[in-house]
Amino acid sequence: MDAAVVAIAGDGDADAGHRRPLLASADDDDEIRPYPASSPSPQHPAGAERKPRRVASLDVFRGLTVAMMILVDDAGGAWPGMNHSPWLGVTVADFVMPAFLFIIGVSAALVFKKTPNKTVATKKAAIRAIKLFILGVILQGGYIHGRHNLTYGIDLDHIRWLGVLQRIAIGYFLAAISEIWLVNNISVDSAISFVKKYFVEWIVAVMISALYVGLLLGLYVSNWEFKVQTSNSILTIPTPGNEIGMKMIQCGVRGSLGPPCNAVGFVDRVLLGENHLYKNPVYKRTKECSVNSPDYGPLPPNAPDWCLAPFDPEGSFTSNAIMATSFHCVNSLRISTSVISKPLYTVSYMLLTGGVSGFLLLLLYYIVDVINIKKPFILFQWMGMNALIVYVLAACEIFPTLVQGFYWRSPENNLVDLTESLLQTIFHSKRWGTLAFVVLEIIFWCLAACFLHMKGIYLKL
Repeated sequence: MDAAVVAIAGDGDADAGHRRPLLASADDDDEIRPYPASSPSPQHPAGAERKPRRVASLDVFRGLTVAMMILVDDAGGAWPGMNHSPWLGVTVADFVMPAFLFIIGVSAALVFKKTPNKTVATKKAAIRAIKLFILGVILQGGYIHGRHNLTYGIDLDHIRWLGVLQRIAIGYFLAAISEIWLVNNISVDSAISFVKKYFVEWIVAVMISALYVGLLLGLYVSNWEFKVQTSNSILTIPTPGNEIGMKMIQCGVRGSLGPPCNAVGFVDRVLLGENHLYKNPVYKRTKECSVNSPDYGPLPPNAPDWCLAPFDPEGSFTSNAIMATSFHCVNSLRISTSVISKPLYTVSYMLLTGGVSGFLLLLLYYIVDVINIKKPFILFQWMGMNALIVYVLAACEIFPTLVQGFYWRSPENNLVDLTESLLQTIFHSKRWGTLAFVVLEIIFWCLAACFLHMKGIYLKL
């Protein structure tokens, strides 16, 4: 899922000049390195010829995050504890999206560390964000229906404008703008100069955080209604032959952090419209909405009406703005709320997941870049260097969907499903067989990324 990071962070080791990034111009020099290409490093004083060194730990962290996304997406159904938290609290899956946004922030800070022409840099950031946004609409707007569904197409009245990639595009642009325009262009040689360099950025981060918390706790959410199928189904997109009814949700409150009456959903419904929200949100796995909780399942008796309401799991414009803007400066100051909720992107959730991401990146930086232990992480480094291709083909299920399109007599008789069924039979367990299948899937994409790396092929927006 880390498309934005790949888009802004070109892949470059010593042989970077021989690489052929796709969808990128030959003179596009946005390498992630510990020192700007035009500045001397302590090991390479001015006037000495040197080959820039890429921050390999960032590639490893990016690859680990993509692998974790594949794991929780494809194995989460068999292992509910690995899936996203239905509403409050966090699971391993809830650390994935913040890790992507954290990487975006680190990358933006490195790429735009020195910008001689801020207008040109802003234009470059805007173009890349637009490309990523369009790609997200194509891949995650509902046009592609994913595995087990050999159909495609979307009613434009129900297209999802803000999926994961679209949100990342917005976050990347905000992070880039903040780094380009809010950071003072001064050298850091003391604690005081460090504060001066990032002071404006910190103030903006605190203001945005305060604004978001104020809206989350103070915005009045009135009663609202939505269209719903009358059948007891987790599907909410109208289809021919299904009777459509209207359901009224009673709210009239401020500061609610529950699924039906929170300010995040209210803002999304106002800005985007009910039809363009995600139709299968995580709260459908709560005890109120599923007899199989914490997994999806049929509605329990007397289930509340909001169980069938749409809700976008990535939060509103406001939550993603604060997420990306504050994460891109690792040292930004933020305030917290007491509830941890990934669907609401509470600031406490961002502090927790951002802190974990920062710690993991720091640890990887020491191991991979400082003491130079790279071999144990080489598979994830390859995946991280071509994360966009892996995300598009694997996490967006483009590749397995294409493979499933070739079947023998029945759509169920395809290579993907038969391999998974075979492993489930070998392990005598659906859960362990599914986990083994997903592990093989991750290894396959690591090796595929290795092949692309050896051929010098990199997808880059």
